[in-house]
Amino acid sequence: MAKHDELLEQGPREAPEPKTAEQHSKKLGLKTAGGVVAGGGVAAAKLGGVGALGKFFFWIFAWNGIRGAWRAGGWIALAVVLALLAGFLVWQARRQQS
Repeated sequence: MAKHDELLEQGPREAPEPKTAEQHSKKLGLKTAGGVVAGGGVAAAKLGGVGALGKFFFWIFAWNGIRGAWRAGGWIALAVVLALLAGFLVWQARRQQS
């Protein structure tokens, strides 16, 4: 408690100014540059700048998206596909009878 009392006796203090993004980047130095390089590499891979690697990542992301959508709405998707198939078969049967 003595430390708290001493601080109270000293009176109010002024808080330091917060650092700007520029100052913070200078403090981090090469860490920030490494993040920029890594981010640029990912963007280049996504845009196809790395050739086959970009296409590979694109297809991995697409496959995971399709698989995730199928898992999320798998039963609904199955019902819709079956309904469309049944409708198509009924349409074909009526068309052949005419």
